[in-house]
Amino acid sequence: MRENVKKLGFGLMRLPQLDPTNAADVDVEQVKKMVDLFLERGFTYFDTAWMYNGFASESVAKKALVDRYPRDSFTLATKLHGGFFDSLEDRDKVFNAQLENTGAGYFDYYLLHGVEQSMYPKYEKFDCFNWLLEKKARGLVKHAGFSFHDTPELLDEILTRHPEMEFVQLQINYLDWESQWIRARACYETAQKHGKPVIVMEPVKGGTLANVPPEAEKLFKDRDPSMSVPSWAIRFAASLPGVMMVLSGMSDLAQMEDNLSYMADFKPLTEEEKDLCFRVADVINSQIAIPCTGCSYCTEGCPMHIAIPQYFSLYNEDMREKLEEKGWTVNFTNYEILCGKFGKASDCIGCGQCEGVCPQHLPIIEDLKKVSAHYGG
Repeated sequence: MRENVKKLGFGLMRLPQLDPTNAADVDVEQVKKMVDLFLERGFTYFDTAWMYNGFASESVAKKALVDRYPRDSFTLATKLHGGFFDSLEDRDKVFNAQLENTGAGYFDYYLLHGVEQSMYPKYEKFDCFNWLLEKKARGLVKHAGFSFHDTPELLDEILTRHPEMEFVQLQINYLDWESQWIRARACYETAQKHGKPVIVMEPVKGGTLANVPPEAEKLFKDRDPSMSVPSWAIRFAASLPGVMMVLSGMSDLAQMEDNLSYMADFKPLTEEEKDLCFRVADVINSQIAIPCTGCSYCTEGCPMHIAIPQYFSLYNEDMREKLEEKGWTVNFTNYEILCGKFGKASDCIGCGQCEGVCPQHLPIIEDLKKVSAHYGG
């Protein structure tokens, strides 16, 4: 793997949209400007996947990156997700389509995507680990690994069984570090035990750690007013030994400018600064209602076309408000607007498709009932 590479990666998962109700309607011209700035500042790692941005991300990577820059000037990662193949042949259909979508010729990093308890048996059944090594042997993949949202015990089992995997991608941030559900610290330590470099996903937890409660923001600003709130989350993850890359799903030029400003000449956090992050985590955990990261995996197969992450975001904002004093917030109107384009929270039929793919293992069906009760059905 490349040495001395800047640790910030451009996650092509939450790209700017022309139509906020259509994830696939990406503002390609703005993405081009973001790509230009990213490369200009010496950063090279781009991360996409088959289903990101309504299945448009890989094609956007071609338009904004691959078609415009020499292939050896950047690093591109993409993934095979278990939800999109059901035979040995399907694996190659997806892979070949990804080569066509991106026009990349080969992938510097290729990941088996979401290798957790529900999907792991499928990856074994269809011999995906050896399949990936075959792609590497043919020069179509430079580095083979997998992304993971599950227990450290399962991670240990997989890495023990598949030591040939070169790296692992984990959800790590200061809010999830000691979470009983995510167990970020324990998963990170498991990867360290096996000597596997770590790529960090969700360092800002889908924006949760960019928009913290006022008292939490004050803790950061009192320490260093020059640093943005999300900078603490990115730098926390990048400060961990063994972390080779931190992915940030930057959605506009302003977010990119901010991230590049402190990652161009990255300085690890001190132990005192890490402790400050954990103090902020305590403040956030006391106020967050539904710990959704907004990844939107849940929406792609929803038969009722429910805008699950958007509804959870509105609900979380309202739960932080003193509703007994206000009685109403603008989010009631925002909810009605969304319901004009998507299914209502109350339309949920309890099929469980969403819960089966949720990386955070949220009880989405029950949480939608809370949303529905709050906004009046």
